[in-house]
Amino acid sequence: MVKMMLSDIHKILVIKLRAIGDVVMSTVVLDNLREAFPKARIDFLTEFESKDILLGNPVLNQVIVFDRKKAERLPAFKRSGETRRLLSTVRNQRYDLVFDFFGNPRSAWLTWISGARYRVGYNYRLRRRAYNVVVPSRADSIHEVDWHLDALQAVDVPVVARNLNVYVGQGSRNFADSFWQKEGLDNRHVIAINFSGGWATKRWPLAQFAHLIDLLNYTYNAQLLIIWGPEDKESALLLQQMATTPALLIPETNLTQLAAMLAKVDIVVTTDSGPMHIAAAMGKPCVAIFGPTNPKMQGPYGKGHEIITKNELACLGCNRLDCSHVSCMASLTVKEVNAAVEACIQKNNIFAAKGVGSSH
Repeated sequence: MVKMMLSDIHKILVIKLRAIGDVVMSTVVLDNLREAFPKARIDFLTEFESKDILLGNPVLNQVIVFDRKKAERLPAFKRSGETRRLLSTVRNQRYDLVFDFFGNPRSAWLTWISGARYRVGYNYRLRRRAYNVVVPSRADSIHEVDWHLDALQAVDVPVVARNLNVYVGQGSRNFADSFWQKEGLDNRHVIAINFSGGWATKRWPLAQFAHLIDLLNYTYNAQLLIIWGPEDKESALLLQQMATTPALLIPETNLTQLAAMLAKVDIVVTTDSGPMHIAAAMGKPCVAIFGPTNPKMQGPYGKGHEIITKNELACLGCNRLDCSHVSCMASLTVKEVNAAVEACIQKNNIFAAKGVGSSH
């Protein structure tokens, strides 16, 4: 393994593509890199959908955005031109240190083509040849956040912080404050409901969520707030209609506006999704509903969370994108999820902090 000299490092690139939640979890490296390299340039390469998680972050000097979906819609000759421009952008920066936290063929190629003196990635098949610092992957045994930290330790970068670093600017905070004032939420307990998930198999049935909304409203006299993203508005409206007690929909938001919203709630009931990881990054306790994915590796990071799964199922954690029965979600009852919410509220002493307890 190449021995890295910290004094050699002046320009750093972090590569993390695709899912919003994965990008959020990768931000654990940022404060550690800035602490180790206070004068270095630190850039981050990600995809268009996740860019708002990173833009404006004072730790970063630049966010390089790859619009993969747009590129895939282009004719082949134009698509190759977009790829060449991305490769040229990375190559021309002459980075000293590159971390590939995605590890697919494209990110491995980008890491190699960078020409960086130190190229750090995980021991995945042929892709490992793109790196000269190869890190044994523990992705199947430790949390994804800690998996990122393994790469820092492989090049002797001290791990001095384990916080997720989602920067929320004043404009986004003002956006959330304005909504809170408009809806009269400043003196209310607010429970956020995030019903969506990137995979169909990660979604708990809407009817169950509607029943839970009614139960939580009755039990805690709280305002229920429905979280939704660009592809979820119709489902969000349907959920609002299915609930027999009032539930608010948040307005359309970008990711940092969503983070500002989640920072103001008391607790989040959520599927395994990007908003779950954003809520955890904002320090909010999550009641996380898991089925096809493993909460030990992909659960909300930090303390105070409550995980609810159908533990008796042999197929739990199958990682299937589609399933003919989705028993892990369909058989999970409102009573079970509500018990997890109650446990999370009690564990975190959430409502008592404002002098109000539950009504039962």
